[in-house]
Amino acid sequence: MKENIKRAIFRYSSPPSIKAFSSVAGKKESQGPIGEYFDECCEDSYFGEETWEKAESRLQKTAVQIALKKAGLDASSIDLLFAGDLINQCTGSTYGLRDFNIPFLGIYGACSTMAQGLLFSSICVNGGYAGYSLNVTSSHFSTAERQFRFPLSYGGQRTPSSQWTCTASGAVILSDEKHAPFIIGGAAGKITDFEIKDANNMGAAMAPAAADTIKRYLDSTKTAPEDYDFIITGDLGTVGSKLLYDLLGAEGTDIRKVHKDCGVMIFDGYRQDTHAGGSGCGCSASVLCGYFLPMLLRKEINNILFAATGALMSPMLVQQGESIPCISHLVHISNDKDFLLRREV
Repeated sequence: MKENIKRAIFRYSSPPSIKAFSSVAGKKESQGPIGEYFDECCEDSYFGEETWEKAESRLQKTAVQIALKKAGLDASSIDLLFAGDLINQCTGSTYGLRDFNIPFLGIYGACSTMAQGLLFSSICVNGGYAGYSLNVTSSHFSTAERQFRFPLSYGGQRTPSSQWTCTASGAVILSDEKHAPFIIGGAAGKITDFEIKDANNMGAAMAPAAADTIKRYLDSTKTAPEDYDFIITGDLGTVGSKLLYDLLGAEGTDIRKVHKDCGVMIFDGYRQDTHAGGSGCGCSASVLCGYFLPMLLRKEINNILFAATGALMSPMLVQQGESIPCISHLVHISNDKDFLLRREV
């Protein structure tokens, strides 16, 4: 156990149960290959609000409301709320969720925030510190582009390696109830830096972080890629996914047959002109909650690793010539709460 703590690998004695989940997406996302799977789609990029920032807050609020309704709970039943987004000071989360009156822990892991939140939530529920814990995150194309790259009115040419920030949100409620699916383990990521300085090549920057976290978890649990229905990355896109295969392949691990990337799945890159794929906190959150968790609930799949990835970049430091440090956090979701115990035997 001490070795696992040092390596930030978590295995739960009382695996938290996924009580309910929800996904909300914008117009472009709803027109993509998996658009039919989202709980709610909105044609209006402002979501009825006056600004894009307020629209993102509305995104999160709607996702939470849907998840609570599915769970048959009200806000007063939730013990802890973990939330984050890409806007400065996580304003999408704080302004969107301020009326719920739930104990709030704002978090930031860039596009890895959904996995980071699920990791925190599962630790708290497993430890008996929460009966119900809610995790939510979001992103919005217009707020992210304005903050991280350049004003939309500038009309700059996007490079082939660039990704399209998703307008989407996902929410998950964890509980101490004993029904599948469960979060049975996880891994906290390490900050990695591949010396990528191009803000339009996020996939290449994040791939080393995903490779490190996935390999550490597989090695620690003595499992192999074929033990899982899917190994899911957050938003490496087409460029980052190929690099991930190369990095893991160099260490003798081949995940190509079971790998899915949320950034590749959410858009049709050619038809929708999204180049290397989708990105943003809402990308992996909405795909996990809209596509993969329902499959687990229906028992169509039983065992997945969800390794969301994030570029921990500062626009100011990138402008000063700094490289982009990245992170990848992982949660292990399974219909079999004793899966890891049997591996140890």
